[in-house]
Amino acid sequence: MTQPISQPVKPQAGPPVSAAPPLPVPGNPWKRWFSLENRYIAPLFITCILLAGHLSFGILESYKKTLLAIVVSIATELALGRVFFHKWLHPASAYISGISVGILVRSPAYWPYALCAAISIMSKYVLRVKGRHIWNPSNFGISILLFLIPEAVSPLSIQWGNYLLPMLVIWFLGSVIIWRLRRFHITGTYVASFIAFAFLRSWITGSPWQSEVAPITGPMYQLFIFFMITDPKTTVRSKKWQCIVVFLVALAEMIMRLDQIVYAPFYALFIVGPTAMLIEIWLDSRRSKALPLAVS
Repeated sequence: MTQPISQPVKPQAGPPVSAAPPLPVPGNPWKRWFSLENRYIAPLFITCILLAGHLSFGILESYKKTLLAIVVSIATELALGRVFFHKWLHPASAYISGISVGILVRSPAYWPYALCAAISIMSKYVLRVKGRHIWNPSNFGISILLFLIPEAVSPLSIQWGNYLLPMLVIWFLGSVIIWRLRRFHITGTYVASFIAFAFLRSWITGSPWQSEVAPITGPMYQLFIFFMITDPKTTVRSKKWQCIVVFLVALAEMIMRLDQIVYAPFYALFIVGPTAMLIEIWLDSRRSKALPLAVS
């Protein structure tokens, strides 16, 4: 009997052998440095503002008071983060709030620095709507103190004067960083709106346009336009509405300035920013309720 010709046996398919993971492709180091993931960019930049301003014009009340505000901010952040979220939070955000308080607050006493720093951080945990805090922390703390105890606290009011190098360096670095973080449209819209409204104020009041434009060149406004109004946690999501909101902040500030309100930029952001956030939260809530009805 003829034996059947044996066929070659096909190997059974087994589980796929995983290849060695590819080596990470090194990206552009500058892009990685100026990325959203780098939490140290903003603290480094705000420290540059402090050094440039203080070494040029002595903008700080004292190093000790600024250090006190930073320490209280970070300690409050770590403590409340542990209580509310059961973990140690990254201190970068608290450092920004603390150094902002240290730069912007003026007082002969130490306690306003500690109080303002603590109020600023606490606002992130106490004043929340649908899991979101709606005030920029340092703007909230400074506004509250300026409104409640103006006899003990005042804001930074020093200008760069005729020495423009610190301002130009900070504006260049700030513009690059904010552009890389994809928030330059917020700063750009506010600056353009402020300048346009400054000319309008000059026409209404008869004041020289230089005096109306000058405030935006001061160190206080560097913090305001690069940190307060661009804070990712307290701005609406849509780019179009981000631009509309900062335009309204500049408009509210102009109206307050015409009414001789000294702390106009802080109060304008204090009112307009959270109002926009609450409207967005309300619209989100309406959409989430309407979605199940549409599906059914």
